[in-house]
Amino acid sequence: MLTLFIADYFGGMSLDTKVEELKAILKPILDQHDFFLVDLEFVHERGDWYLRVYADKKGGISIDDCALISEEYGEKLDELNPIEPAYYLEVSSPGAERPLKNDESLTDYVDDYVHASLYQKQDGQKAFEGTLLEVTDTKITLNVKVKNLRKQVEISRDNIAKIRLAIEF
Repeated sequence: MLTLFIADYFGGMSLDTKVEELKAILKPILDQHDFFLVDLEFVHERGDWYLRVYADKKGGISIDDCALISEEYGEKLDELNPIEPAYYLEVSSPGAERPLKNDESLTDYVDDYVHASLYQKQDGQKAFEGTLLEVTDTKITLNVKVKNLRKQVEISRDNIAKIRLAIEF
């Protein structure tokens, strides 16, 4: 039912296609200021639509940077009017525990502490936390702590449901 509702708003276009269009509109704005897109989502929650932009830059993004993106992107969206329903535009940093959604973000965070949730159990577990040691096309390697001992775990990329940065305690 929601799929039909979305297609009605976007002239038969899928939500994924609409999101790609919205990313293409945003990209020149981000490029102009040396920001990069971490994620963009267009979601329906509690009766309202939200266009959420998660952006970053080397050294971290500030609240003033988020305000700049919001202002420039908002103006461009008002000009082009690519979204029919009313929506809220939210621009923020991806946060300390940001998701790693593509090859570039994975390789950028080699040697950082991550949390990986799996589709299928591996070694009796559906999640691992540890230092990301290596990323290949088919697997990642983590250095994890098991009962005060460190060991390397290789996880097939096909088995990773989600991976994000994590804070080590």
